[in-house]
Amino acid sequence: MRFVPFVAVIAALISITATPAQAITNGSPDGNGHPEAGALIDGRAYPDGTWSYCTGTLISPTVFLTAAHCGRPKQKTAMVSFAGQYRLGENVHIGRYVPDPRYTSRSDVHDIAVVVFNTAIPNIKPARLPAAGMLDNLVADGSLKATTFTPVGYGALGPTRGPHGRKFHYTDTRRWASMSFHKLTGTWLELSKNAAKGDGSTCYGDSGGPNFLGGPTSDLLAATTISGDDAACRATNLDYRLDTAVARNFLGRFVTLP
Repeated sequence: MRFVPFVAVIAALISITATPAQAITNGSPDGNGHPEAGALIDGRAYPDGTWSYCTGTLISPTVFLTAAHCGRPKQKTAMVSFAGQYRLGENVHIGRYVPDPRYTSRSDVHDIAVVVFNTAIPNIKPARLPAAGMLDNLVADGSLKATTFTPVGYGALGPTRGPHGRKFHYTDTRRWASMSFHKLTGTWLELSKNAAKGDGSTCYGDSGGPNFLGGPTSDLLAATTISGDDAACRATNLDYRLDTAVARNFLGRFVTLP
């Protein structure tokens, strides 16, 4: 596949060397800016001592949206933290992990999954989902080309180059960046880094995370991060549209759609 899914990378790519806090890439720590964005937490630490491996978004009090490729074969449950920076001992919520049953590694047009909790997540307002065909309507009225998006995630900083090649640095910290519109297809929203606008990008570990329509205060979820077209987290991002019939067919099983 041309695009590399942004799941947690193998130990050979993990760096424990300090790097500048340049964000998802070229972004900012989120703090409490997007409390509805959370991290999928592994049952054991990675070699660098971090725990998160993917990102997602609370879309109802009991439903957390992420990417299907974040799951392991036959995975039944998942742990989610909404901490701005996860540390061992932070509160986690365990729910039922449900990928789109049509997803396979060769069928990424169904790369969507949810974590369903038995009880509502307290004190967090869920993100808003888009209406059917929202992005197509923005294309039709000519406004999408000038629209910016705000990706949020717990993924890697970097990369940096060391004596053994490219390395990525993880901090289990929620960050946000700005990205510019590049292209829209029937399944994908493609975003690109515009240096003139100071755009950032997403990276490994940001998979499943939100891309909000508009600036950093927006809570309107347009797409979820899936991958990028290079291994350096610097170029075009491929994001899964949530306003399509395919995505809405899956989501409608778990939430009320606008």
